[in-house]
Amino acid sequence: MKYILVTGGVISGIGKGIIASSVGTILKSCGLHVTAIKIDPYINIDAGTFSPYEHGEVFVLDDGGEVDLDLGNYERFLDIRLTKDNNLTTGKIYQSVITKERRGEYLGKTVQGKFIFVPHITDAIQEWVMRQAKVSVDDDGVEPQVCVIELGGTVGDIESMPFIEAFRQFQFKVKRENFCNIHVSLVPQPSTTGEQKTKPTQNSVRELRGLGLSPDLIVCRCSTPLDTAVKEKISMFCHVEPEQVICIHDVSSIYRVPLLLEDQGMVEYFCRRLDLPIEMRPRRMLTKWKEMSDRSDRLLEHTSIALVGKYTKFSDSYASVIKALEHSALAINYKLEVKYIDSADLEQYTQQEEPVKYHEAWQKLCSADGVLVPGGFGVRGTEGKIQAINWARKRKKPFLGVCLGMQLAVCEFARNVLGWEDANSTEFDPETKHPVVIDMPEQLGGTMRLGKRRTIFQSSSSILRKLYADAEHVDERHRHRFEVNPDLMHHFEKKGLHFVGQDVEGQRMEVIELEDHAYFVGVQYHPEFTSRPIKPSPPYFGLLLAAAGKLQSYLIKGCRLSARDTYSDRSGSSSPDSELSELKFPSIS
Repeated sequence: MKYILVTGGVISGIGKGIIASSVGTILKSCGLHVTAIKIDPYINIDAGTFSPYEHGEVFVLDDGGEVDLDLGNYERFLDIRLTKDNNLTTGKIYQSVITKERRGEYLGKTVQGKFIFVPHITDAIQEWVMRQAKVSVDDDGVEPQVCVIELGGTVGDIESMPFIEAFRQFQFKVKRENFCNIHVSLVPQPSTTGEQKTKPTQNSVRELRGLGLSPDLIVCRCSTPLDTAVKEKISMFCHVEPEQVICIHDVSSIYRVPLLLEDQGMVEYFCRRLDLPIEMRPRRMLTKWKEMSDRSDRLLEHTSIALVGKYTKFSDSYASVIKALEHSALAINYKLEVKYIDSADLEQYTQQEEPVKYHEAWQKLCSADGVLVPGGFGVRGTEGKIQAINWARKRKKPFLGVCLGMQLAVCEFARNVLGWEDANSTEFDPETKHPVVIDMPEQLGGTMRLGKRRTIFQSSSSILRKLYADAEHVDERHRHRFEVNPDLMHHFEKKGLHFVGQDVEGQRMEVIELEDHAYFVGVQYHPEFTSRPIKPSPPYFGLLLAAAGKLQSYLIKGCRLSARDTYSDRSGSSSPDSELSELKFPSIS
């Protein structure tokens, strides 16, 4: 097993997750099996209770693990399936050590856990990493050959000290030829001088080396490509060869990052440094990434989606949703514009208190080609979301509701079509006379329905079923407490709102579709968590097709895109057919 540790310095949010994902991508393109682990130094057991404004979205895995959004990057880039143990936190480590102590596994010894004098803590970290690195993350069940480990935060943070110390020891345990450290640092370029500054990187590397880790590669994040003199200066003062200084400047698309790493000889370096069994030949997977990146840069046609939510001030709150939209837009050769709308701004209260904000929000909504209402928790902004859904239904605008978005679509239909004016979810109004959405615990004492669950399609004519390649069932990830009330479904069916997807028992409503509407779809699950750059999520794909006015022609053609739609002759590829034959768009077999 080869271990690649990715650390960061100078500032947080520097792009370690994208670098780690990109390293894994270029190694996987060489035919290696790659897994990934994200370490978060906070004491929380997992990310499930975080506000989206704290760390962005909570990413949900197949096993129900609520984890850091960087694991979403790993899954999207590497097309793998991770588990909750691939996200390691200080809380999990302390919980593990305390559980062992309670079972008497330390034989009465004092359990050490203070600052860097942490024999039991550091041992637990190393054991966890070595154990999890062997868990298969690919469909073939093969044990990984390389484990990419991202250490969250920045070097010098007191909360990450036990992890730094653990890896200082770890490098000797697994031997030098099996361990490599990539340090991601910032090279700022002040606008006043325009000069690239190396001092922050020098200081960061000095601190890392003082803690016992010497970086093998220094990845420099900068706004423009590094000057040769700057690269040589970093090499000289950070004790590495110039070829070990990698430049990742700002690029038009994150899909170009693996290509940048590959162009600067990272694969060749890993071959020598870690003695990897790699054949130096053209890599087809990276060719597809280049094709995808080129198309992304040269799109001319535009489409816009109004994202109506309550966490719109921080785009990372909807990271997977945005990625799913981008994947689908790229698949149909359109440039995407996301119009962020705070749902509270659509409500009557805002019209009275802040009329300008109210009218601006409605102007955004009315100018969009499609409407998306994503998941969320809490009553704030729900009436605004219902207003947006009502507008999309009446104006026959393409609409997708995800999780809470689907539940509110049912509430809106009940109020305005069935005439149940007080229809609501018991989450927001426990006393409503028409509880169209209710709490349905999956098991006694359970609070949330988490992880992968099966949805059975009830109708062969369902639009979404066709988008899923006419599958009889799909397995998607869930994260919710409340469900559409199954006792009331016949009222909706009579008026044209059909529950075309249900769970295995037929008690939980999973998919809704409205008849006589181009695309009015709601899903109880979160399809964005399984969207991939070359395998877009079908519900989002359908929304983008409808927004671009291409859905009906796509369905008529048997759910296949024409060559013109899937490939732009402006991309510069000399062999579009051979490359695009491997792009896995939804299609009917």
